[in-house]
Amino acid sequence: MERLTSPRVMEALLKKHGFTMNKRFGQNFLTDENIVRKIVDAAHIQPTDVVLEIGPGIGTMTRELCDRAQTVLAVEIDDKLIPILKETLADKDNCRLIHGDILELDMVEELKKIDASSFKVVANLPYYITTPIIMGLLEKDLPLESITVMIQKEVAQRITASPGGKDYGALTVACGYYTRSELAFIVPATVFYPRPKVDSAVIHLEVLSGERMGNKEKKAFFTVVKAAFGNRRKTLLNSLSNNLSLEKEEVRQLLQLAGVEEGRRAETLSFEEFHSLAMAYGQITWPRS
Repeated sequence: MERLTSPRVMEALLKKHGFTMNKRFGQNFLTDENIVRKIVDAAHIQPTDVVLEIGPGIGTMTRELCDRAQTVLAVEIDDKLIPILKETLADKDNCRLIHGDILELDMVEELKKIDASSFKVVANLPYYITTPIIMGLLEKDLPLESITVMIQKEVAQRITASPGGKDYGALTVACGYYTRSELAFIVPATVFYPRPKVDSAVIHLEVLSGERMGNKEKKAFFTVVKAAFGNRRKTLLNSLSNNLSLEKEEVRQLLQLAGVEEGRRAETLSFEEFHSLAMAYGQITWPRS
């Protein structure tokens, strides 16, 4: 098969099937073969791996994944792309094409169908639904090894940010709870059809094994993180007072227990400091329940 990244081949294929881009699904197809290979390289795919690809488009990256993995589950929501994928993936017998919404897919059931115990995610995610997809996968307690996705550059910078910068926020800490993250490389807007208005980036999230906290501690952790970033320009004393059901003096006590200065702001705290805050929050609130 001719290279699907070729604009000539792509346009002919789309014209053959009468396909037009659907803005609702945020569709942008890659036109650079090297970028496709670099994304799959970043995912560290092994011959025994099961890979979940979200939004395969016309199958450009799917074909590369099929060449490297044992099985590829390609989930596509746009029914108009299904005939195209059936054509471009006809020679890939290790690909299972699933027409559906990733947010509603029962991944445990899909793994049972192929007798798989774990999987990796590789995708070119639509900008508008990046966070719900990533957090949805991480929060479901799935046998997930890693997530390698191409997303909007600004979101990638927020997920992989370090404490102290403007990009560091609740999303950074939430992803840090579940994974070890890295920004692999930047992808310019010029290598997409149609061309988006902003650049993209590829991030790799290595999922941490085991639970880091018990259910009670985990709930306290995310409650504190959300409250701390609820008014990120305010000091922790004021932000937590505004967003937790605590009096200011109780928040002051919480911060003292955690060893965190009340004049600091949320974006300066490390994961470990948020953990200390969550444990202190538990000491103050749990006796009430």
